[in-house]
Amino acid sequence: MQNLLDPAILFFVVGVLAGAINSNLEIPPAISRFLSLYLLMALGLKGGFALAHSGLNANVGVSLAAAVALAICVPLLGYWILRRFVSGFDAAAVSATYGSVSAVTFVTAVQYLENQHIAYGGHMAAAMALMESPAIIMAVIFANTLRQKSASESIKINNGAAPLGVPTRKSGVSIGKILHESFTDGAQLLLLGAMVVGLITGDVGKSAMQAFSVDLFKGMLSFFLLDMGLMAARNFPQVRGNSSVLIGYALLGPILHASLALSLAFLLDLPAGDGALLMVLAASASYIAVPAVLRFALPEVNPSLYFGLSLGVTFPLNILFGIPIYVSLAQALLH
Repeated sequence: MQNLLDPAILFFVVGVLAGAINSNLEIPPAISRFLSLYLLMALGLKGGFALAHSGLNANVGVSLAAAVALAICVPLLGYWILRRFVSGFDAAAVSATYGSVSAVTFVTAVQYLENQHIAYGGHMAAAMALMESPAIIMAVIFANTLRQKSASESIKINNGAAPLGVPTRKSGVSIGKILHESFTDGAQLLLLGAMVVGLITGDVGKSAMQAFSVDLFKGMLSFFLLDMGLMAARNFPQVRGNSSVLIGYALLGPILHASLALSLAFLLDLPAGDGALLMVLAASASYIAVPAVLRFALPEVNPSLYFGLSLGVTFPLNILFGIPIYVSLAQALLH
């Protein structure tokens, strides 16, 4: 309940209500993009300053390894479950969306931990960056496999020859191109670059950037969540046409993924703050980076499918209810 009284969360609710009643309230795309970049830069700086203070140690390596393991396991699990109920391409797109992460959900969780005075490692920002790309790569592999299987079946039906006038697709989307786009993404580079700056400058840099990365952070997050509330409300209609299985996955999948993260954090004896952020990352779903890549990598899938589920269902639930629940469970079960 306390989370719902946070100004940033309340601005998200204002955005949802404004979108639901078709208000003409709108944040210009350029402003929204600036807010997104600001939050990533401030988050990276915070993480770098924290790493400069704590130093790189075995715990950092363990946490990052756990993040990568989840980034591989979650999309695999999602694809295995969804492939039984929907087409292979739809399963690949949705599993990639839920296997990747939401930076805004993570930033909101960081703000929640700070409000509750719960310590967390600055390296978790790097964990977020590492968890973004594996799901995209796996979706491309799934899709290319499906295309090759479809082409082989088509050739068999035509007695070993491709139909006249229909080009044989020898290969699918290039994984190399997807890797290049993933690792050269501007937002990703800004986050990691800001972490490096924070790590190098340490306490001196923290003092110099206090007004930018700390004092403005809450207000900027509130403004951005207002915009996200508007976007979430306007994506609700896209959810209605989806199958009950996909809607159920959007509701229950994050809980399953967060449970996997909590189990892993417990086995690895991670601190409560780090474990909570690992749960948030596992439970989140991408609505910016992954949809942008999937439009090119999986043209067989309507973008409204995965975009509507992640932004219209999962994002609001995580922002309003998921984050405090994940943090409470981490505090109860981790040290």
